[in-house]
Amino acid sequence: MSGRGELWVERLGVMSYATALDLQRAVARARIAGTIAEDVLLLVEHPPVVTLGRSAKEQHLLASPELLAARGVERFEVERGGDVTFHGPGQLVGYPIIDLKRHRQDLHWYLRQVEEALIVALADFGIPAERSAGQTGVWTEGRKIASIGVHARDWVTWHGFALNVTTDLSYFDLMVPCGIQSVVMTSISREMGDPVGLTMERVEASVVEAFGRVFELSPSASPMAHSAVELALRI
Repeated sequence: MSGRGELWVERLGVMSYATALDLQRAVARARIAGTIAEDVLLLVEHPPVVTLGRSAKEQHLLASPELLAARGVERFEVERGGDVTFHGPGQLVGYPIIDLKRHRQDLHWYLRQVEEALIVALADFGIPAERSAGQTGVWTEGRKIASIGVHARDWVTWHGFALNVTTDLSYFDLMVPCGIQSVVMTSISREMGDPVGLTMERVEASVVEAFGRVFELSPSASPMAHSAVELALRI
C-alpha cells in the first residue's frame, strides 16, 4: 500500500507521558519543517496518567489530587481536543503524526479515518467495532473501547488514540471518561473473555496494518531510531 508514501512506525515500549509528549511535539515540528519526510506513527504504553484536553471540564475529573497520588496517577493538561481520559498499562496509545496536505485537509475526515483504522484492526480479534453518532471514538455494542483526541498545526497532526487492550478499567472510575455520562468502558481482553495469547505485539501489528490500509501508506520500521528521534527531542 504505497499510494501516499510511507508510514514510519516507531514502537516506543513503555514511556512516561511527559517524555512521549515532548517527542510527539518535536516530531510534529520536524514534520512541519520537512526534516522528517514521511508520516509517522508512534506506538507507546504509558504509566498511569490522566490527561485533560482543551474542552475538559474540571468536574469530569472525579478524583482528588490526593486520590490520584495514592493510585500513582499523574495529571496533565494538554492541547488535544476532547475532555478527560486515562492512559495506562495494557493500553495501546498511538500518536499519528500525519501531514494532511498529502491526504485531505479536513480534521473531521481525519478523525473518521483514525476511527476506521481502529475498527479494521479490531475485526482481527472478532470484535464488531463501530462509531457512535455524534461522538468521537470507537465502540462495540454500546461500550467504548477506544478514545481519540487530536491536535494539528499547519495540517500536521499529533496526539491520537488510546485503545484498551488489557487495561485495568477501574481507573476510568476516577473520571467521567471523555465527559460522556454513564459511558461503559471496555477492552479487547474483556470483549474476548480474557483470551490466552492476546499480546500488545499482536494488537500493534493489526493497528499498523490497518493504518497503512486506511491511509494508503506503506508501513515500515522508522529510520528515526537513535538519530532523528534523539535529534527531535533536542529541537
